[in-house]
Amino acid sequence: MSSVADAITKTIPISQFNRGLAGKILSDVKKEGAKVVMKNNTAEAVLLSPDEYIEMMDDLNDYYLLTLALERMTAFNPDELISLEELEKEMHITPEELDKTGEVEFE
Repeated sequence: MSSVADAITKTIPISQFNRGLAGKILSDVKKEGAKVVMKNNTAEAVLLSPDEYIEMMDDLNDYYLLTLALERMTAFNPDELISLEELEKEMHITPEELDKTGEVEFE
């Protein structure tokens, strides 16, 4: 029963925007979370706070990167690994040149 109650409290008729309630609706979104805007009994839009949107996009990006990593790991062959020395030789890079580049930050 709570899912029905949640659905009702999280939907907003688009007519409320026309009645000048946009400020209140946006305030509610910040306090209570996402709302679904309904028009003619059909979902028209979803309102999210910027923080919710950023969190959702971060989660989506993390999922994409995890999927990509798992895909790559299926093709991983330890026999194809090369040492740092081999890489430096192949790329014509000296250890001294690498030392000059400084620290690299990965996220």
